[in-house]
Amino acid sequence: MFKILVYTLAVLVVFAAITLWRANAREATAEAAYPPEGQFIDVNGIKVHAVVRGSGPDLILIHGASGSTRDVTFSLVEKLEKEFRVIAFDRPGLGYTDRITKDGETLTQQADLLAAAARDLGAENPIVVGHSFGGAVALNWALNHSDTMAALVLLAAPSNPWTTPIDPLYRATSSKFGATFLVPLLTAFVPNSYVANAFSEVFEPQDAPEGYAAYFGPGITLRRHTMIANARQRTHLLPDVKAMVPRYGEIDVPTEILHGDVDTIVGLSIHSALLVNQIKDANLTVLEGVGHMPQHASELEVIKAIQLAAVRAGLR
Repeated sequence: MFKILVYTLAVLVVFAAITLWRANAREATAEAAYPPEGQFIDVNGIKVHAVVRGSGPDLILIHGASGSTRDVTFSLVEKLEKEFRVIAFDRPGLGYTDRITKDGETLTQQADLLAAAARDLGAENPIVVGHSFGGAVALNWALNHSDTMAALVLLAAPSNPWTTPIDPLYRATSSKFGATFLVPLLTAFVPNSYVANAFSEVFEPQDAPEGYAAYFGPGITLRRHTMIANARQRTHLLPDVKAMVPRYGEIDVPTEILHGDVDTIVGLSIHSALLVNQIKDANLTVLEGVGHMPQHASELEVIKAIQLAAVRAGLR
């Protein structure tokens, strides 16, 4: 019996060592294949990754959950930089921006950090565009830093309370046990194709653009600190949104909202359809037949909304 126990422990130790080795190796490979695209700004000791391109009125782009600057540099930035000075940020813990806290960054912490980084880059009065989770960060920015924002553009943004439970994977990977034992296993052994397949679900009913999965860098999403940060931020999202709802009437910048009517991830009816009446003079554009990724499925409509926001803000 004692020998069996010793053999079992030995096998577990070897497996743990192999798991950590594979996780380290896969993270190094991913970062070598998909290095930072832009520059770094130090904000009170936090390293923030930003891609800055173009000239004109300042325009901030904030990506969604599990994302990075690569979501918008795939196509959107190239089109916007002809008219705007575009600044795309990695949110804390994702892409190449440092985590602020191991407990998961709140919307306020994220908005505070990115607003400070924007000021350090000379963007005193930008249009702020946020997709999905990034839209919730943009809403918080409008509530707490309205003096540093010219206009707000929201793409499929969660904005009002929902009743569906948190995804079991997020629940597991956000826990201490999951972060210690499950996440390294995922980093070490889950194939990159799993993330690529997950993209397909996010884009439904549209298909992901050709080449998107390879460009986005699935291995970056599978890094241990990224999965933990993403999951723990997700656990904060609902209470953070509930806290913002009573304050939406304070938002006084021109606001453009775009939302697909077949978005099954952030539903139109319980989010943007309510938000348009909670923010004074907000405009809602409902994108027929579009799912959760309007920045790809309805790129021209997104660009037109940003242009309209610039006009409404007196920037053009």
